[in-house]
Amino acid sequence: MSLLVTGGAGYIGSHTASLLSSKGHRVVVLDSLINGHGEALSRAGRLGGTPLELIRGDIRSQTDLKRAFAAGPFDAVVHFAGLKSVVESIDEPELYREVNISGTAALCEAMRRNDCQRLVFSSSAAVYGNGDGTPCREETPLAPLNPYGASKAEAEQVIAEQFANSSGAAVSLRYFNPVGAHPSAELGEDPKVRNNLAPVLLDVAFGVREDLEVFGSDYPTPDGSCIRDYIHIMDLARAHLAALNATDGGPNHQIYNVGTGRGSSVLDMLEIARQVTSAPIPARRVARREGDSAALIANVTKIQQELGWKAELGVREMLESAWAWRCSNPQGYPG
Repeated sequence: MSLLVTGGAGYIGSHTASLLSSKGHRVVVLDSLINGHGEALSRAGRLGGTPLELIRGDIRSQTDLKRAFAAGPFDAVVHFAGLKSVVESIDEPELYREVNISGTAALCEAMRRNDCQRLVFSSSAAVYGNGDGTPCREETPLAPLNPYGASKAEAEQVIAEQFANSSGAAVSLRYFNPVGAHPSAELGEDPKVRNNLAPVLLDVAFGVREDLEVFGSDYPTPDGSCIRDYIHIMDLARAHLAALNATDGGPNHQIYNVGTGRGSSVLDMLEIARQVTSAPIPARRVARREGDSAALIANVTKIQQELGWKAELGVREMLESAWAWRCSNPQGYPG
């Protein structure tokens, strides 16, 4: 297929674009490079066996969308472009509405104008908030705790409305917590704002950060720290391939959780990171962080049964691959 991948120079986008390219698909990437890396795209193309085409632009811009679709026609769009920091979203909620919701609406309209009727959307488990105390099913009521989660929930609704009366199909993937790197150690996570647990752990192990702040010690969890369902980036990339296949004549809008179905606490991750890196990784407890939920674990029955996808790699493999990437790229991507 001929595919337009928005945000394809980012962490998840570059790994997925590389996998799609390796399967013989033509991949054109639309990315503003505000949070993405041109070098990631170059490496993704090399690893996938075919250079990836980059159109630098913003999904909020009709001019940029017109330029992107002029490189088509496209059989489908894989939509990663967006903002994803919980902390930033609390400080700048309107920016998250503009990019994640209005940007998605503009993209869907451009798809309609260009008769592109298949979409895979990068959503988030943040739409569940604290969940209901059990592993989250796709039917679990949505109750986001922060503007980031709310923007993803509203973007899903935009997509559902756009595809409700169309002959096309869309899939929204609700990611839990991606960690890890490509097995080559050439692609990995190099965030420009480092808030996620794994990059911070590795920063401390690498000696560029003094210690790990463990936000909260009194959550209703066995060790008092937050619990999350972590998913290897390569398993997540495979989920997009499965979702893309599901848009071929499927229902108008389907939603799937993407996780392992198992939870690890912050302190669990800290201990495994110490083992993987052989570094002490000092840590200290601090107050809870606004917008964090106590525990979020995926129920992955639906994606396993309907798409035949299942996570294959565990937390140790995630941190081992992330550490290999970090050791091979101590400064991240050049530039």
